[in-house]
Amino acid sequence: MSSRRSRQPAAPPRITDDQIIELVSKLRQLLPEIRHRRSDKVSASKVLQETCNYVRSLHREVDDLSERLSQLLATIDADSPEAAIIRSLIM
Repeated sequence: MSSRRSRQPAAPPRITDDQIIELVSKLRQLLPEIRHRRSDKVSASKVLQETCNYVRSLHREVDDLSERLSQLLATIDADSPEAAIIRSLIM
């Protein structure tokens, strides 16, 4: 008889409180909205909310830029050096 163990997927490593504190500290330094405030007065949940808002804002900016570059590319000669530059930015 062969003995088989049922393999359970390994649990993901737990995030420690120290790791969370370090992450929040680093985010406080990076976020423009929070960087100018006294960072010790901003809660971790506020830092995480601001991070999400900032990432969403960056996504919107990238989408807008992509759309503008696509529109510009549609108006110029496809074989021009400018078109090659725009295509390289979009890719």
